[in-house]
Amino acid sequence: MSPAPSPTPSRARPKFTRWAIFALIAGLVSALVWSQLPRGPYSTDLARIGQGSPAVVLAYDIQTMGGMEVMAMLDTLRPAYRDRVQFLVAPLGAPDGQAFGQRHRAISGTVVLFSEAGVPVRTIHGPANAAELQQALEGLLAHGMPR
Repeated sequence: MSPAPSPTPSRARPKFTRWAIFALIAGLVSALVWSQLPRGPYSTDLARIGQGSPAVVLAYDIQTMGGMEVMAMLDTLRPAYRDRVQFLVAPLGAPDGQAFGQRHRAISGTVVLFSEAGVPVRTIHGPANAAELQQALEGLLAHGMPR
């Protein structure tokens, strides 16, 4: 008598498991990328500086964390100030952003505040926290100059 044949494993289960793992990983990667995007578009049109409303310009380099941390701080302040202040980004990898960085000695994470007339009134290199930025914004709006 020959031994009974062993049951062959089902191929459907391993394919489903691999597909489920792939979908989970793809979802996690997508969520991570989505969480790193700004909470609303920041204009990169630096010609808007001096067009009648105060402006806050973040020098930003996508390859460094400094700019990303400051952008997160600005994201917390934008809802309260967006009607009174323009929030702009100077991408340091682009020609306009490089010129901005050289003119204002800005590195990624530097914030430059401008008056309505486009005059730079304060530069903050790597603010420590959102409260520091809020104080600068309040000063800019109250007097045209930071307190």
